[in-house]
Amino acid sequence: MTDLIFCFCFVFFSAAMRNHSAVHEFVLLGLSTDPYIQPALFVLFLLVYLLTVVGNSLMLLVIVADSHLHTPMYFFLRQLSFLDLCHSSVTAPKMLENLLSEEKTILVESCLAQAFFVFATGGTEACLLAAMAYDRYVAIGSPLLYSQVMSSQLCVGLVWLSWCLAVVDALLNTLPAVSLDFCEDQTIPHFSCELSSLFPLSCSDTAANFTLLLCSSVVHFFGTLVMIVCSYGRIVTTVLRVSSSTGRSKAFSTCLSHLTTVILFYGSGFISYLLPASGSPLEKVFSLQYSVITPMLNPLIYSLKNKEVKAALGRMFRKHF
Repeated sequence: MTDLIFCFCFVFFSAAMRNHSAVHEFVLLGLSTDPYIQPALFVLFLLVYLLTVVGNSLMLLVIVADSHLHTPMYFFLRQLSFLDLCHSSVTAPKMLENLLSEEKTILVESCLAQAFFVFATGGTEACLLAAMAYDRYVAIGSPLLYSQVMSSQLCVGLVWLSWCLAVVDALLNTLPAVSLDFCEDQTIPHFSCELSSLFPLSCSDTAANFTLLLCSSVVHFFGTLVMIVCSYGRIVTTVLRVSSSTGRSKAFSTCLSHLTTVILFYGSGFISYLLPASGSPLEKVFSLQYSVITPMLNPLIYSLKNKEVKAALGRMFRKHF
């Protein structure tokens, strides 16, 4: 399914870019130009990508198969696992290919399609994390009304809204880039295509593109972050009213996994986008954290500290093995 969508976007961008730019491909410098280090990096990140696929697929399977996990919290977690699979699959396969290839090229249309999917999946995850924060607030603030407030219709609606907002945002930023003319300098000092790395390669005036990217990123990512902070502000206020220290500890522990994911996602994401697109090692480290490492860690974060997930895993393995 993902391949079909990517092919559709490739064909769409190919048609849209016809007669615009004389440059047909870019060169992705990748993580390292040292031929002795590249095989080691390939093995390392192949292992990371395989762990990402296995971990998130297992999380999806457990949540779908175990009726004890058919709650709003785990519905959102299932969506997060699917998003992490998509987000890492947008960048990791091409990065791995280039680590073993002498010609580290990517077609302009493929580059724009990749940039679109990076923006869309990242934006969807930001919205989804805000929805998950609201879910935790309702669970802690109004436990007796939780099942009524977080109905299946609301949960599905929040997921659809997350995808729609992110896709529209990605289209608003990617479509104007289609009409740009690119100069002879075709080198992207990065392991993946992102709009902030493409604009400096253009011979056209990109001031409007940069402004649009900055404004939409501020509204989308800072907007969702404000929602998360507000939800946690209300959670803290509610929990501090609990007289029992055990009750306070239990309430905070239900938010720990989500809060860890939020810090990893927003921390690395904001630093990655705030740093200038220079291809510096620091920029690549934070981009790797944002696009490759965090999707691998999320299943571990939600399973190691979660008794319900560990119990569901135990039931599944006892049933089949």
